[in-house]
Amino acid sequence: MLRWATPGLLFALAAIFTSSAPARAYLPPPLASLSHEVRRLAARVPAAIGLEVFDLDTGYHTGFNAAASMPAASTIKLPVMVAVFEQLQAGRFGLRKHVTLLASDKDWGSGDLCDEPVGTTYPVSELLEKMIEISDNTATNMLIRLVGRQKINHAMTALGLQHTHLYGDVRTEGWSIRQTLRTSPADLVHLLALMAHRDLVDEWSSNEMIAILEADEYNTLLPEPLPDDVTVAHKTGSLFDTLNDAGIVYASDAPYVIAVMTTALPSQDLGRTFIHTVSRLAYADELRLGRWREAVGMTAPAFVFEAPQKSGADLSPDVPFWSGAARVNPNNPGR
Repeated sequence: MLRWATPGLLFALAAIFTSSAPARAYLPPPLASLSHEVRRLAARVPAAIGLEVFDLDTGYHTGFNAAASMPAASTIKLPVMVAVFEQLQAGRFGLRKHVTLLASDKDWGSGDLCDEPVGTTYPVSELLEKMIEISDNTATNMLIRLVGRQKINHAMTALGLQHTHLYGDVRTEGWSIRQTLRTSPADLVHLLALMAHRDLVDEWSSNEMIAILEADEYNTLLPEPLPDDVTVAHKTGSLFDTLNDAGIVYASDAPYVIAVMTTALPSQDLGRTFIHTVSRLAYADELRLGRWREAVGMTAPAFVFEAPQKSGADLSPDVPFWSGAARVNPNNPGR
């Protein structure tokens, strides 16, 4: 539509959009289009869906069931990593501190530390890398034990996360993992947006965490449909019927944060296709948003991230699926 806009109209639009932080009710045309498309797609998927896309330059965001509490799977490792860096910043321990592997730490769902002898020690730096890069569940449990589960939960509450909770360690052998590890797209986006702006813990910590996330070896979800030269700092999560991915996408003129969560999927292929489609749409519309901002002369306004509020309708859309009516598939452990 802007091809036919007069210079006067463009100036008026620019004045409106640069005068203050973006209103919650308004979305620029590219994000309005994205909002419509993701809702249309989500309505066609016979599963529980939640997602959020957040433009880092403007603070505009859109999504679907963004405040829904859902099984986190291995995206819970993002909050664990943040809590570790908070403890590092506070001087409680250093990256070279060695943690001893206990039998109780072991989980065979993902990673290789579960096969190592009890009593082996590993530095915190290596545990962080293994937790994110190869999604090692045993390394995660060692770090949870080091920091303390309650401290991780308190740290997330202090950061404003409303739906992120660890009710136990990472245990993939039972159905209870769906209830034990919980988060929402809005919470994951909140963390990553702070990180992308170098405001999570401190600048050094944010930079280190981004570097670790960029090394994630599982790149078959959000990064898969994007150009090879686009850097994505992200963390995936999966159970036999669950696929999640959340990350910072460094699109050329429009960096953004995206979190897509799917659960109670009839098949992982369906979830993978959905995440690919949303990722492709978000990337294209974010680039359009960058061009739109330039066309209207919009500068990046100051903004404050506002997480969607809880409502009775969006707390746990997957409750029917983990309340006992279904069983976990033991041949498909979580990652």
